[in-house]
Amino acid sequence: MGIVAGLDSSPDFTRIVVCDADTGAVLRQGYAPHPMEGAESAGGRPSDVDPQAWLLSLGEAAGGGLLEGVQAIGVSSQQNAVVPLDSQGNTVRPAMVGGDKRAQVAAADLIDALGGREAWAQAVGCVPQAAQPVTKLRWLAKNEPDAAARTSVLLQAHDWLVWQLLGRPSRRTTDRGGASGTGYWSAATGGYRPDLVELALGHQAMLPEVIGPSDAAGTTPEGLLISAGTGETMAAALGLGIGHGDAVVSLGASGSVMAVHHEALIDQSGMITSLADATGMHLPVVTTLNAVRTLRGAAELIGAPDLEALSDLAMKSTPGSHGLVMLPYLEGERTPNLPHTAGTLAGLRRESMKPEHFARAAFEGMLCGLADALDVLRGRGVDVRRIFLLGAAAELPAVQAAAPALFGAQVVVPQPADYAAIGAARQAAWALGVSQGTLDPRTPPAWQGAAAQVLDPGEELAVGQAVRQQYVSVREQTHPNAFRG
Repeated sequence: MGIVAGLDSSPDFTRIVVCDADTGAVLRQGYAPHPMEGAESAGGRPSDVDPQAWLLSLGEAAGGGLLEGVQAIGVSSQQNAVVPLDSQGNTVRPAMVGGDKRAQVAAADLIDALGGREAWAQAVGCVPQAAQPVTKLRWLAKNEPDAAARTSVLLQAHDWLVWQLLGRPSRRTTDRGGASGTGYWSAATGGYRPDLVELALGHQAMLPEVIGPSDAAGTTPEGLLISAGTGETMAAALGLGIGHGDAVVSLGASGSVMAVHHEALIDQSGMITSLADATGMHLPVVTTLNAVRTLRGAAELIGAPDLEALSDLAMKSTPGSHGLVMLPYLEGERTPNLPHTAGTLAGLRRESMKPEHFARAAFEGMLCGLADALDVLRGRGVDVRRIFLLGAAAELPAVQAAAPALFGAQVVVPQPADYAAIGAARQAAWALGVSQGTLDPRTPPAWQGAAAQVLDPGEELAVGQAVRQQYVSVREQTHPNAFRG
């Protein structure tokens, strides 16, 4: 069928992979960091970014004839970035990106304005958080009313990039995956809630047309097909090749669990964020505030120089950590919803007070916290038979030794790769195949799966489930009914 490209514009860089459209084999790749203003990026990532920076790094990453012979491009980009445009299509102000701490008060305002968390869960499948576009619009209306008043079009990062690649046509598009994270589009109904845009921004704005997963957004003047594009999370799921029965557990400082499901889950408690994926299915997500930060805290406490050393120590202990149980709620917790609590260490006995048992308890506590998040999805009928474990910590022996038995499922640890860019390329191959009449618009191309280690619980399953039960007992004693129902 030819060759296609996937472009991932993350918060820090642009990465491009060029793939064989039939097999998904990566033929060549490019990379360039976004140019950043020195003053802006001091002390962490900036909250405001000129979107031209994304185009500059895209041009640099595509240098040296990287895209020669490419027939279609897919775009994946950082989620939650809002690009407010005026009626002429010019940016009103820099794009608002990332986990914007400025918007925390705006999130609380919006929750109250609609009548509480349940009202939001019912309306769009998620409760506003500081990072979300809908919350950033509320912040804009309150803090930069002139900019808010001039805003007449709202795009996310991947929408804006697709629009630029197509030469800024009058039609602006997005996909279900990107739209589902905005806070003003419902995965359950498949429609926008313009009233929520007005509630946040103070007036209506034009929103991009939501096109189907295998639809093309358009063709460039040079004849290059541009697919719908999507958010990084959805692109990575497409790149990994996850489907029914699969869940993805991401180990960052905080953790997230998502799974493929056939319908949107409306969760009154707000624990589940109801996202759509890039294939026409749904991606319910549950997040925890404490994942790898639990391990880093444990390493500091016992003087382990790094997480590898902590893992080595933990491997000298045994499942159950000699009775030590850690509830890892170091930053409070979202799942269960205990924002003001602290962590707990239970089961201290003279024989358990050894660094290796404490190290093991930290790993088991982190994984049991994520197993709680998995159980929120399972409790709503989501089928989980196989779990993809992502993040650098997934490579640690202590994680790999404990995770399959604690999760009660086969664990797959994919080799590190640019899965978001690969997913974007797969979407491009799909749109190209559909346009040529060679692929079904309901089924993405069958590409070779991610190279991975596969870990089965095997004989350890019963032991792992006993450890999990020990954790649940401590959690129930310490925080009775933390999981309502």
